[in-house]
Formats: sequence, structure tokens, C-alpha cells
Amino acid sequence: MLHPHTKVELINPEKGYGVVATQPLPKGTITWVQDSLDRVFTPKQYNAYSDIYKNILDTYTFRNNRGNYVLCWDNARFVNHSFKSNCLSTAYDFEIAIRDIEIGEELTDDYGYLNITEPFRGFEEGTKRKIVYPDDLKKYYKTWDKQLLSAIKEINTVSQELDVMLSQKTKNIISEVLKGNKEMQSILSIYYEQTI
Repeated sequence: MLHPHTKVELINPEKGYGVVATQPLPKGTITWVQDSLDRVFTPKQYNAYSDIYKNILDTYTFRNNRGNYVLCWDNARFVNHSFKSNCLSTAYDFEIAIRDIEIGEELTDDYGYLNITEPFRGFEEGTKRKIVYPDDLKKYYKTWDKQLLSAIKEINTVSQELDVMLSQKTKNIISEVLKGNKEMQSILSIYYEQTI
């Protein structure tokens, strides 16, 4: 489930539609939680579909660490890629704002951690990276882990509209991480090693 203080809006003609904040979302805000309405397709189920459905799944899903295709039931499927993303996925089936997101600002992910199957050239953002590769997660996980840990440290200091969507197990783990009793699980754990 995507944060309720968001909406889909045309970003520009080249990029198309994206998700923007309708209220400020401070660093540490949980912006998305995988929930029971999200549809999960195994590779076998995916392969049983005709090309028209495969194209839809290729466009609107991400792959989890088991290689399954996850189709978000709500507007989360419209979150665009950015090399300067303001949200990051965690090993705990939720995403978090890694910096403050202002009203009208687009919520973005780095598709480098979404287990894409083919490289693609992103929009020019003045960054060193220009292309997203299927193995970017293995290259950049240390940087993303630092950003995640910094954001997770803020998780109890901001309003959490999606807190009710987290399992008690996840809440307990985050609590232990915040107390210093447990290490945060690396974003690398969501990597799916694709076979050819």
C-alpha cells in the first residue's frame, strides 16, 4: 500500500505519469508497504501468460528475492525511477523516505534494486550513473544501506500513516535495530540472482 498522502500526476510528456506527495513526507516516513492485496506471480505463472500480459507485468511489477513478480494493486506501480531516488526499499517489505519529500515532489525509487531483467538508460539527472543494470544492487548496496539506516533511525520521530500495515514481527525487528540489539538487514538480501 502506497502512502495515502500521494497522488498520480503527469510529471512531463517524456516521463509520463508518476506519484507526487500531497503533504510533506519527512525523512523516515514509511512510503509503501507490501500488503495482502498486492498480487504475486511466480516465474511459472508469468511464463504461462501471452505476450500482451507479460508486457504489462514487465512494465508494472518488480521482482522479489525469490524471482516472483510483484504487482502493486494501487498507485505504487506508477513510482518512477531516479538515480537520485528519495525512497528506498528495505529487506522488510516496506519502503522509506531517505530524505524529506516536499508537497508536489515526485516519489522515486532507484530501479537498480528492483531486480530488473534488462539494462535501460535513465533520464539525464546529472549523475555519474546513466544506465540501470540488473546487478546494480550488488554494486551499490553499501551506499543504500547507509541511507536506509539513517532513515530508519528517524522512523519513530515522524507520523507513520502506514504503521498499521506492518506486521508485529517487522515492528519488533525495527525496534531491536533502533535499540542497537540487532543489525539492520542489508538491502542486498532483496537481490535475485537471475539465471539465463
